[in-house]
Amino acid sequence: MKHTATFGLLLLLALAGLVAFAASPSTADWPAWRGPLATGVAPGAEPPLTWSETENVSWKVAVPGKGLATPIVSGKLVILTTALPVGQRPDAAKATEAEADLPEWRQRMGVAPSEVLEFSVLAYDRKTGKLRWSTPVRKAAPHEGTHTDGSWASQSPVTNGKLIVAHFGSNGTFALDMQGKQLWERDLGDMETRRGFGEGSSPVIHGDTVVINWDHEGDSFLVALDLRTGETRWKADRPDEVTSWSTPLVVESAGRTQVVVAATGKTRGYDLASGKLLWEVGGMTTNTIPSPVESAGRVFVMSGFRGNALQAIDVARAKGELAADAEAIAWTFDQDTPYVPSPLLYNDRLYFLKHNKGILSCFDATSGKRLYGPERLEGLEGVYASPVGAAGRVYVVGRNGTTVVLEDGAAPKVLARNVLDDGFDASPAVAGSELYLRGREHLYRIAAK
Repeated sequence: MKHTATFGLLLLLALAGLVAFAASPSTADWPAWRGPLATGVAPGAEPPLTWSETENVSWKVAVPGKGLATPIVSGKLVILTTALPVGQRPDAAKATEAEADLPEWRQRMGVAPSEVLEFSVLAYDRKTGKLRWSTPVRKAAPHEGTHTDGSWASQSPVTNGKLIVAHFGSNGTFALDMQGKQLWERDLGDMETRRGFGEGSSPVIHGDTVVINWDHEGDSFLVALDLRTGETRWKADRPDEVTSWSTPLVVESAGRTQVVVAATGKTRGYDLASGKLLWEVGGMTTNTIPSPVESAGRVFVMSGFRGNALQAIDVARAKGELAADAEAIAWTFDQDTPYVPSPLLYNDRLYFLKHNKGILSCFDATSGKRLYGPERLEGLEGVYASPVGAAGRVYVVGRNGTTVVLEDGAAPKVLARNVLDDGFDASPAVAGSELYLRGREHLYRIAAK
């Protein structure tokens, strides 16, 4: 793929009007995969407490292809990405043979890249569920396989309400306007993920900058792109980092804007303006996936594969190489942390799941005191989706179609269990009075009738 982010003066002027440099996203929307605050919380939202296939489902539409990306909600649109098989690749036998060289257990857990895929961005009408537009951005055969529970469209799109950035990793990064017109694209290379388990870190927009984490088994880096043009602003090499799937977090602290990236080797903070490394600390486990969350300058990072790790880091105090007992590390915990789901930070309470299970813990985010947990949530059979918070409730969505709703508080009080006829691996989105659930087959809009 060629880098097509070359523009004339007129196009630059047109795009300049599309970029909201300082405006915060509307809290009535869900502009990124962890919501408007990047904490999993939808402030001011009032989604339903209960639903089923016959209750409070205002619409349900079949989604073509496969993708695990969380939908985003902006204005009148619900936007998601997908990868649709459109035919067998000419060298399918070679691709399958390459997978055969992997360990037997990996073959059981992996999918060979034997088909040509059409990578697309879809926009549905928020009120009716009607497809408003569909923009194919690339047609290609992936260079590498993915996990059997994964997809080649697992990165969630992000928007500032004027532009949409859809990131398919090795298959390109694309900017579109709100009518689905493609504005620019970038090819950042091909990732070599650990065991060929696929890609999943989502892009982040802050002002007029797009930040992308590119951790893999090759030359890892963090890159900042100009939102208007796709041109590289800076690129920070991460020579000692291996595959991670965590999405970067932008933090405002002590008069400086930082980008925090949690990873297997080290968690690091970078200056957003220059890409300069500000601080770093080890402590995460292999295969770091959960994305950090932050409140009042304190960042919470965690991981839970082949070990357990949680660190609460005060970024204003973080400088240089941090020891495990540094003053900037406010508190730590080493049990019951998540493998895939990211944490939820709601009303100074930190919620997280154990591994990929429906077992919930809740901590006081300030003191590090355990409020409850690990508490098993009956009805959930495995969880990949990250919990979300709204209307004084915590929503935990299981792979088996069951969602457990709890009261946000210092004690585990279950308010409802809701069941749908689909399985859910993508994290939910909450906006206004609506909850959006992307299943393996359908997209649901849950709203009181």
